[in-house]
Amino acid sequence: MSKLGTWAAAALLGAVALPVAAQDAGTVVATVNGTDITLGHMAAMRQGLPADYDQLEPQMLYDSILDQLVRQQAVGDTADAPAPYVQLSLDNERRALLASQVLAARVESDVTDEAIETEYQRLYGDQEPQPEFDASHILVETEAEAEELIAELEDGADFAELARARSTGPSGPNGGALGWFGAGAMVPAFDAAVRDMEPGEIAGPVETEFGWHVIRLNDSRQSAAPPLDEVRGEIAQSLQERVVTEAMDEIMADAEVSRPEVDVDPSVLGDAAFLD
Repeated sequence: MSKLGTWAAAALLGAVALPVAAQDAGTVVATVNGTDITLGHMAAMRQGLPADYDQLEPQMLYDSILDQLVRQQAVGDTADAPAPYVQLSLDNERRALLASQVLAARVESDVTDEAIETEYQRLYGDQEPQPEFDASHILVETEAEAEELIAELEDGADFAELARARSTGPSGPNGGALGWFGAGAMVPAFDAAVRDMEPGEIAGPVETEFGWHVIRLNDSRQSAAPPLDEVRGEIAQSLQERVVTEAMDEIMADAEVSRPEVDVDPSVLGDAAFLD
């Protein structure tokens, strides 16, 4: 059957199926007591549903949303007028939605790929490579203990096993591994020691406020600026926050706001009966 024939048959059954190209947010999908419910109303409800609803089949979700909107409209039509708390809630929701609309438009306008790339250059364009170190250590209470450990290591003892057995530091159970860290991240004496070491070298005893250290430098490298794609999301988030803050400041600077001095008991905000 041709498309025209299909639509004609549907019309005879009283439900014309519009082609996808003809559907938009204004497409009416139901009318309740003279009030139209559109695809836009359905889509707006869908956007506010929890992620759990993603598991439903599209047709099942469609039917469920439409049924809920129809029922809400029918039940709501029986109300004489909005109760005070309902009207106040509607006022607040309208405020919030309009504010979100304005700020979202500003973000979309200002947080562009070009803006992200510019911010990336500002943050990382002139960044000089910095040394980074991957080290392990064994922390003990006395210099004599540290010297004894060095002697054992020179005789072929395993560094990680000694760290697990003898280190008093929190990295001991992990074989003394500290992972990668930048220059200046450690206390001065420890930092100075690793700066002068070659990968595979053991140094010590090194005294710090925590005790005596035996240090092994596992590796070293020069840090490089992260690729743009690696930090794009972080930069975009930072720009969004900045744009929203600036937009709010600009708008509030032009807003006419008055706050009359009213003697208010703040506890009324928690009293549901206050709205009645």
